[in-house]
Amino acid sequence: MGFRDRFFTPRTAKAILSWRILLGVGVAVGLAFTPIGVPLAVGIGALVYAGSVAIAMPRGETLPRIDPFTLSEPWRQMVQGAQRAGRRLHETVKGTPTGPLRERLDGIVGKLDRALAESWEIARRGDEIDGAVGRLDPTALRSKLATLRSQVAAGVSDDLAAAITSVEGQLASADRLKELSAQTAGRLRLTQTRFDELVARAAEVSIGAGDTDAYANDVDDLVIEIEAMRLAVEDTRSA
Repeated sequence: MGFRDRFFTPRTAKAILSWRILLGVGVAVGLAFTPIGVPLAVGIGALVYAGSVAIAMPRGETLPRIDPFTLSEPWRQMVQGAQRAGRRLHETVKGTPTGPLRERLDGIVGKLDRALAESWEIARRGDEIDGAVGRLDPTALRSKLATLRSQVAAGVSDDLAAAITSVEGQLASADRLKELSAQTAGRLRLTQTRFDELVARAAEVSIGAGDTDAYANDVDDLVIEIEAMRLAVEDTRSA
């Protein structure tokens, strides 16, 4: 969040009309009876008031540190691709002359940076899902199931039937996780393609050759989609 975005918030408005007014007035009145004089006292009181409001303003968002090398494939490659696109976007906006358009693009870049952070969280979750599949070891489970079924031919027992049911349940879990991983990877690849497209369009917008409003709306749509996707994959933790 830039200073302007942080200023025009309900939290800042509440701070402006709070006890901080009395704090500034109290400091000014107290200092007015000292040798520094009334004008300086009023100035110091105003600074105290402004400083207390600034402290109360919402802080800028802290984005997570992204380290694609902690992920396995295909998640690592997707995150690296998004990072490259993000760097190109920052370079494009950095080359835009200072002015209203640059300020508008700075805000849009902030949104896409958050989208990149959301993509990182999605990739981490996808990597966790793949790790869970690996721990289940479907290949070993299928081998074990084949062995158990071959033993049934020699005579069914309650123990064998229970063991087969257990292994089949583990395989079903592994298959569901693999399907979830594949769906997540497919959707993340699609959002990365759209992210690349928005980065390319930023070059047009930065020189006034593109519709800034339409571009901003498309960025918002992508950010909303990625956030919804991240929430969906996070919900699988309790599923």
